[in-house]
Amino acid sequence: MLPTGGRESQLRESNSLKVHPQPMEEAKNQSPEAIDALISRIFTNISSLKSAYIQLQAAHTPYDPDKIQAADKLVIAELKKLSELKHFYRENNPKPVCVSPQDSRLAAEIQEQQSLLKTYEVMVKKFQSEIQNKDSEIHQLQQQIEEASQKREKLENNLKLRGLSIRESDGSREQNGFFLVDLTPELFTSAVEGAYKAIHDFSKPVINMMKAAGWDLDTAAQSIEPSVVYAKRAHKKFAFESYICQRMFSGFQEESFSDKAENLAVNKDSFFHQYLALREMDPLDTLGQNPDSIFGKFCRSKYVVVVHPKMEASFFGNLDQRNYVMGGGHPRTPFYQAFLKLAKSIWLLHRLAYSFDPSVKVFQVKKGSEFSDDYMESVVKNLVMDESDHKPLVGLMVMPGFWIGG
Repeated sequence: MLPTGGRESQLRESNSLKVHPQPMEEAKNQSPEAIDALISRIFTNISSLKSAYIQLQAAHTPYDPDKIQAADKLVIAELKKLSELKHFYRENNPKPVCVSPQDSRLAAEIQEQQSLLKTYEVMVKKFQSEIQNKDSEIHQLQQQIEEASQKREKLENNLKLRGLSIRESDGSREQNGFFLVDLTPELFTSAVEGAYKAIHDFSKPVINMMKAAGWDLDTAAQSIEPSVVYAKRAHKKFAFESYICQRMFSGFQEESFSDKAENLAVNKDSFFHQYLALREMDPLDTLGQNPDSIFGKFCRSKYVVVVHPKMEASFFGNLDQRNYVMGGGHPRTPFYQAFLKLAKSIWLLHRLAYSFDPSVKVFQVKKGSEFSDDYMESVVKNLVMDESDHKPLVGLMVMPGFWIGG
């Protein structure tokens, strides 16, 4: 046993000892400056990631594949930097057994940023998938546009055949984008004027070629309309126009236009649709598509009666063109193309005449008939007559007349 005094002295020494508790495990190489620098790098990297993500979103409106790819690479690069920071932190800062509240707060923030990064990764994958879908949609839309263009072209051709034509000018465009031609007397009058102009235009090269071939035009005019007295020698051109006109209008009063091979019943709408279908087309192109059409047969039949074999032989030195036409062809020679313009104008006038209900009637006057200002027009302009003079008589008829409305 210890003496009482010794025991009390030992207790006093024990009470005077100072004990310093030690952490279970100290962090290695850990300093506040290093942690602050790491956090600063994390925040900087997060800001860069947000910027890259904003660029990725902006590249979608408007859609720009190149910008999307560049922004996508930038996002991936920032994500890699964050991953490197995470590994660097874990390697140099092992998880302590006991951490302070401040360290816990920092760990929670890091965890939050990691969760945010995972969200960004998911969104990036989503955007990549959307980009692929958009590329696929663009390809499909391009195919649809191409198919729609082909259908539109076919539709335009069908509409022309049905009497509808597309107009480029906004002033003539209806709500559906197509322009309808109204069947009116004014439209027919315009067609008559166009037909006479075509006769006049075709007679010019015929007369010139007759001169070049050595024809006696006075004798030729006299053979067409004997005993006609012309006020001027230049008026004899009307004899040739009359010759062409009489042969082109032969059979005009018949629906088939004297084509015996065509006896099909055609309604008024069909006549008008045929008029509109050919109205804006080149006749040679039309015949190239269907040389044996009703219009093609009409052109062949009229060519062989308007252009006499002797006339053609004197023009070209042979009958090759005539034989080609009679064999079912339509030559692309300048002379035949000039004739096709004439044939088209007369054909259109006939189609238009039978579009009316009742049909337009054609009438002619005989040589020697009394001239009437009400129904006739003199080819001699500024004709002045005294009241005491006898009324003039018809010398020859160039263009027939038409009666609209029964």
